[in-house]
Amino acid sequence: MLRWLWQFIRPYKLRLIIAIIALVTTAGLTLSLGQGVRLMVDEGFAASSVEGLKDAVVFFSILVVAVSVGAYFRFYMVSWLGERVVADIRKTLYRHLVTLPPSFFEDNLSGEIQSRITTDTTLLQTVIGSSFSFALRNALTFVGGITLMFITNLKLSLIVLVAVPLVVFPMVFFGRKVKKLSRESQDKVASVGAWAGESLQHIKVVQAFTREDSVNKQFGDAAESAFDVALLRIRQRAFMIALVMILVMGSVAGMLYVGGHDVITGSLSGGDLAAFVFYAIMVGGSLAAVTEVYGEVQRAAGAAERIRELMAAEADVQSPVKVSTPTHTAEVAQIAFRNVSYHYPSRPDKAALTELNLEVRAGERIALVGPSGAGKSTLFDMLLRFRDPQHGQILVEGTPLPEWQLQSLRSQFALVPQQPVLFSTNVLENLRYGRPDATDEDILAAAQAAHADEFIQQLPEQYESYLGEGGVKLSGGQKQRLAIARAILHDPKILLLDEATSALDAQSEYLVQQALDKLMQNRTSFVIAHRLSTIKHVDRIVVMDQGRIVAVGTHDELLERSPLYKRLAELQFSERS
Repeated sequence: MLRWLWQFIRPYKLRLIIAIIALVTTAGLTLSLGQGVRLMVDEGFAASSVEGLKDAVVFFSILVVAVSVGAYFRFYMVSWLGERVVADIRKTLYRHLVTLPPSFFEDNLSGEIQSRITTDTTLLQTVIGSSFSFALRNALTFVGGITLMFITNLKLSLIVLVAVPLVVFPMVFFGRKVKKLSRESQDKVASVGAWAGESLQHIKVVQAFTREDSVNKQFGDAAESAFDVALLRIRQRAFMIALVMILVMGSVAGMLYVGGHDVITGSLSGGDLAAFVFYAIMVGGSLAAVTEVYGEVQRAAGAAERIRELMAAEADVQSPVKVSTPTHTAEVAQIAFRNVSYHYPSRPDKAALTELNLEVRAGERIALVGPSGAGKSTLFDMLLRFRDPQHGQILVEGTPLPEWQLQSLRSQFALVPQQPVLFSTNVLENLRYGRPDATDEDILAAAQAAHADEFIQQLPEQYESYLGEGGVKLSGGQKQRLAIARAILHDPKILLLDEATSALDAQSEYLVQQALDKLMQNRTSFVIAHRLSTIKHVDRIVVMDQGRIVAVGTHDELLERSPLYKRLAELQFSERS
């Protein structure tokens, strides 16, 4: 864990050096307090000298002030380092996560990922910002205390030293168990958080189906499971701490008996015994503290493993090392699919796309129709390069997609999904997501074009109105119109409309369809549609079934040539009549 953390600590070596100097200094000064105790006993109490006692107290006070100043610098520097390093880890982790493809988040719960970004990194912050410093200071105190004990009295030191291996071996043995249980405990806690987030996010469904008691029981069972694992970890740590205390304090008791006997016989001064007892208590306390911190370090090691797993996840789709400059010749089809085939990893036996061939001219409007599972949404994923085909290739402006820089490629598109995505902010910021440098006038024009301005003006704070998580304060049609306005603002070369009018009522659909017709002019457009009445105006309709293109043509041509399209049309238009 420390080797992995060093890459984040290295840029702040100067502060680390200052922190270590302060730490070593305070540890040394703390041990020097033992000499102040010795002077108090020998020069003050034993000598019955008020002047000697006064000098000893002044010396002791100066040491206390010096220790306090050193502790200030140590605590500030180490805490700063902990906060800074964890902030860097969080930024690095998040920067890596946003490069991973959507398929990664389909296989991993978002709540668990959030737990790793927040809870696990907080554990690391505790170790770097306090526990590690605390452990190092106590380790120095232990080494320094043992050294001074040997200098003060060899015989008594050997008595205390017998307990050291008896302490270290249980600490390592139980520490490994604590690490394993800590990892398991953190996994359980992350699962509980993920379950809670998911059930609360879909609270309308939970309450509509009166499943409150069921989700309460499931959450309760998950929370109890996490508690049971945590309890095992706590028992191991508690037993380890108690064992260390017994061994350390037992050896101190033996040392006190032998040392007291030597003082009575006159072979050892009371001041030396007092100083030795002070060192022994410091050594015992520091060893017990290191033992306790060792458990925290093991928990942090488990957290570090979970974070490193996320950082090690690699994106299947990446930008090329050498980026080609796309050509812009009118003769080349703007988009071309050539023998494209794809199987989802979870369904290797069933093809999502099979030998798909399609040439799309610049500015052409293409509609994709077909039953669910025909491969329409997969085709969108391929265009945006969320997935790469296992066979064949896709070209945009004559350049294969793998030769495009990812952000450059995706900036050519604007996506309006079937389920509109809005963020937990106000209307203005949601629209500006389409183009961050857009002016207020640009945003207003886009909203008016999508027929969203009218309902926005009726919101409590108009464009400054907060929309809630996922735009929960808006209706489905209003959210869809905001998503369309965002696409209009983006002003893309290629439009991807996935059932963009599916959530609208008849009046809104008519208004938005007019806006979309205007938006699609002079742009290459793909429209996934189940309502065939919305796509009669496109240049070509592509009929898909089971990952294959089974027919291509206009609405009238397909009614005559495609049995599948004719059946879909008859079902829809007969229902309307």
